[in-house]
Parts: sequence; C-alpha cells; structure tokens
Amino acid sequence: MKKRFLPLLLSAVLLLALSGCGEDTLLEKNDPVTIDFWHVYGEQSGSPMDALVQEFNSTIGQDTGVRVRVSNLSSAAEIGGFLKEAQNGGDLLNMPDLFTCHIADAVALGEENLVDWRDWFTEEELSDFVPGFLEDGTSADGRLLLFPISKSTQLFMCNGTGFDRFSKACGVKYEDLATWDGFYDAAAKFHDWSGGRTFCALDYPIRAVELRAMECRSGNFYTENGWYDPNNAVFKESWMQFARALAQGHVVVSDLYSNTQVMTGEVLSGLGSSAAILYYNDTVTYRDGTQEPMDLHVRPMPRTAGRDALMTQAGVGLGACRTTDQKAEAAALFVRWLTEPERNLDFVAQTGYMPVRIGAFDDIENYDGFPEPAESYRQLYAALKTMREDYTPVSEPRFADYYSKVSVLYDGLRQMQQELPRRAASGEDVNALAEETWALLCSIR
Repeated sequence: MKKRFLPLLLSAVLLLALSGCGEDTLLEKNDPVTIDFWHVYGEQSGSPMDALVQEFNSTIGQDTGVRVRVSNLSSAAEIGGFLKEAQNGGDLLNMPDLFTCHIADAVALGEENLVDWRDWFTEEELSDFVPGFLEDGTSADGRLLLFPISKSTQLFMCNGTGFDRFSKACGVKYEDLATWDGFYDAAAKFHDWSGGRTFCALDYPIRAVELRAMECRSGNFYTENGWYDPNNAVFKESWMQFARALAQGHVVVSDLYSNTQVMTGEVLSGLGSSAAILYYNDTVTYRDGTQEPMDLHVRPMPRTAGRDALMTQAGVGLGACRTTDQKAEAAALFVRWLTEPERNLDFVAQTGYMPVRIGAFDDIENYDGFPEPAESYRQLYAALKTMREDYTPVSEPRFADYYSKVSVLYDGLRQMQQELPRRAASGEDVNALAEETWALLCSIR
C-alpha cells in the first residue's frame, strides 16, 4: 500500500471528518473500544486487509479510541455459517462486531440485529458510491445492512506460456475464448492435444451456467425454496453444456481455488474471481519439479454469441451487529476511513477487486502502484473495463441457505469428476454421464 504522509493540520481535519460526530462522539481516546472483525480478505496468504487494520489502529484508531481486532479469516460461505452458529449459541461464544458476508446471510441473521449504515452515513456521503453496489447490500425494506468496500466478478486467467504452445499447435487464439461455445471447443481441443489434460478449473461453475442461461432468455429458473427449477429447459441446456465438458475431463470443478491448480500445471487455466490474481505466482511449478514463467493472461468472462452479455456482481459487504451506539460509531469510523477514495483505490488495485466509488474505475487506468507482476494487473483491469462497458452486472442469489446448497453441489461434483472421464473414455455415453450430474443438482433441496 502507498504510504500517506499528511501534514499535521490535514490529519486533524481528516480525523474530524471521519468521526462525523464532532463534540457528540461517544468515542474516548483514553478509554478505547475494541471492534472484533471477521473477514474474507487474505484467506490464502498474507492479508492486505490486515495491513489496513494495522494502519488504522496506529493512526486514526489510536487518536479516537478505536481498536479493530481481526479474530477470524475464512471464506464467505464459512463465515456465513459461523455467524449463524454464533447467533444460535453454538461453539462460537461471541458474535463479531464487524464482519464480511453476503446479503442472504445478513438477512438471515435478522435485520433488527444489524446496524443500518444509513443511520451513520449521510445521503451525500452515500451518493458517491456506485448505486448498484449499495443496492446489493440493501434489504427489501431499504436498510443498508452491508456496506460495499469492494466488488468482484468472474474472469478467465491462463498460463500464457502453456497456452502459446497450445495455440501454435492447434490454432486456438485467446479471441476464440470470448464465447461459451468457443471456450468449450478450446477445452476439448486442448484435452485431445495434450493427451488428456484438463483445460480449465472453474471455481463457481453454477454461476457460469446461470449467466449463460439468462443470456439465452431462460426466464426465472429458481424455485420457491431457493434452488433450481428442473423443468426450466434453457437452464438445463446451459447446465448440460458444462456437464458434458466435465464428464469428459475437459473442465473440472476446482479443488477450492483454481489458481493453485494452474500454478502446479494440473490445468492450463482458471475461471474464477477477479480477486484470485492476488494468489498467482510468477512461475508454474509442475509435479516433476520443472518450472517455467507463468506469463499470466487475463480475459473477460465468456459470453453467449449474439446475446447481451451478463457478468456476476459478487463480493461480500461489511455488516455490523447492533449492540451499542458506541460500537456502531466505532465501526462506522473504520468503514468511512477504509472507503476513503484513495485508500479504497489502493486496496482494490492490490487485490483484484472493483472499486466502489463512482469514477474510481477511470483512475485505475493511470494507476502506477500495482504489485508485481504489474502487467498481469494491467491486463486484469483492462478486462474489467471491457466488462464494465459491455456487460450488464447481475447480483448473486439472496436465498437463505443457498450457498450451503451450492457447497453440497460442488462437493458432489468433485466426487463425480474423479470417475466420469474414465467412464467416458471407456465408451459410456457422454450425455448419460452428464445427466447424472443433473440428477445430483435436482436432488438437492
């Protein structure tokens, strides 16, 4: 992160602005309040968010009497489960004061139990944030339960060195991956050319299936209990395209994060969150110990040819438990500091997320603080710029327990993909094998 050396007077002015409370503040420098914080940023490695927390604690937090303490790092799905367990008096004895989660998990906790950020931010302040990102964290009755600090979408990331060899041998170009048909055709060609290797690991395959179905005008494919309608023919068609590739070993559901499989040469590419760029190495290390440059290439999410393109609008927001006004003020102080324009731009540019303030995306084009390899980050934000201009963002589902059901689906697919390619190679009908994956999806309730 860039260091900021503000003159003493400017620091004082900033401190007053961040508090938003003037003489009415409930915070006391000599009697600090501690905010326990659970977040998802940095589960795989050192966390940029933790670095920001340390910076806050040693500056504004120290001056105002607020200490943020990171007490849990995990995935969004796991944190949602932990929150519910903690609320129900499970093994986790204390709910965190501040946490990252999806809106469905926030609503499940009970809107009355959470801080409405609109009570702590003025409409003028909120007007500087991307409206869609604010809406993504807003409940049905208009409460802002999750404050946006970053948003992600899905992109294609590829071992460029390996792709060059494949491209020269088979004539496949990056441009061919722009559509779903081209993507799956390339996956089949790579599998044949490489002697059975997998082209791509997908982190969130159900979302890719959903987007393609919506682009093909599927209509509503959700049931009342928040899962998928087995009678929606367009959704099934979209699923089967993915499932046939899975059954033949052309693609796989990632072990957890596709970047790990790309970096070990198990697969050539990954389809996952833009934030995954934080975890890519400069080199590919194959299982036999040989290495070569990664030369990471980043491309937009594939789209359906001849249709309006859609992109997922993903990413957690910051929620706060409603306890005391003092803790709510402390949490709001931290969130206001965290989303200050330059600081938010630094954070997202370091982690592969999209900025949350209006106009900040344009500032990234001339940003000079990318970590190495800087060229990969420039490619990432060029791809995100293309998607911002040409794709329509779609929010993720809000159904209660939706993500736990998705986890069950992915676990089942990971089990099936260990045997399906062998069965396909031995002559079993690929469509029949794909139908087995459809039966798994339909069995989840």
